[in-house]
Amino acid sequence: MPTGVWLDLVREHGCRASFTKWGLVATVSMATAFNSLMGSLSDARFRRRLRDRPATPPPLFIIGHWRSGTTMMHELAMLDDRFCCPNTYECFAPGHFLLTEDVLTRALGWMIPSKRPMDDVAAGWSRPQEDEFALMNLGAPSCYRRMAFPVTSPDRPEALDLTTLSPAELDRWKRALHRFLDMLAVRDPRRPVLKSPPHTARVGVLAEMFPESRFLHVVRDPFVVIPSTLRLWKSLHDVQSLQVDRGESLERYVFAAFEEMHAAFERDRAGLAPERLHEVRYEDLVADPVAALELSYERLDLGDFARLRPALEQEAASMKRYRTNTYRHDPRLVAEIATRCRPFLDRYGYAVPTAG
Repeated sequence: MPTGVWLDLVREHGCRASFTKWGLVATVSMATAFNSLMGSLSDARFRRRLRDRPATPPPLFIIGHWRSGTTMMHELAMLDDRFCCPNTYECFAPGHFLLTEDVLTRALGWMIPSKRPMDDVAAGWSRPQEDEFALMNLGAPSCYRRMAFPVTSPDRPEALDLTTLSPAELDRWKRALHRFLDMLAVRDPRRPVLKSPPHTARVGVLAEMFPESRFLHVVRDPFVVIPSTLRLWKSLHDVQSLQVDRGESLERYVFAAFEEMHAAFERDRAGLAPERLHEVRYEDLVADPVAALELSYERLDLGDFARLRPALEQEAASMKRYRTNTYRHDPRLVAEIATRCRPFLDRYGYAVPTAG
């Protein structure tokens, strides 16, 4: 993010970084100064190309709660050479990737681990990434701002359901998304595939912004998703937070986000034509990726699936070696999920696990 966005975030939380995180604060501060400089140079260098950017097909949005399999779906979609997506570098340097990506990804390759900290999924500057990080780094309202200051952030998500924003904040969010997509179009005019769990709560706004867009919703058993999401945020806070978080409010936050996300999604899905939304169970995706993607292509009219089939069959064979995390069911957490996620359980047919 540029310096202005960084300073606004720090002021919002009263500069209350933990002492052990001061080194990270200094590093981030230097990086934001670099981002500001490179952003200005990039704007000057690419102003004309951004003004005359190529037209692109409407986006395909891959949505679903964190840890539901959206990353897997994103990776599979990228086997189709008719699609493009933002990568990790572009989402973390959205203001200047057109200018700096080729040089800095080679120079900074050592900074990115080969696997994500929360699972066994490959990582790297060139891997598909959530555009939510780009929006946050461009200064848009985002629930991901909490990652920096989890202790002094509220227990409920901010800027998840965009109907909670003021008109000015919503306009700022929309402008940030349009700007990012314009820059992606300059880099690659193919159909963008955007994957971001928070977009699950924003279907109404996105459908209005992009009238021909499509939505591919991945769902997964909450008795796996909730513990996995708790682990996700803990690992991110350990690595990226500017505060030492003991996790006292984390469970409240995770449940509040789950409830708000799916309440917003259920509200907004009613306004979508049937051909704009398709839902895939994670369990079906893992069991037969080829069949799950073929049905998705058919329902959303995404193009000739035969072009994708050979690459997808090869990828599906390699996926058999992947092992997901396993979780021992905590009876207290199971009871909480059974109560607070009841509407989701009933809609998608997930059962409460038995003891033992």
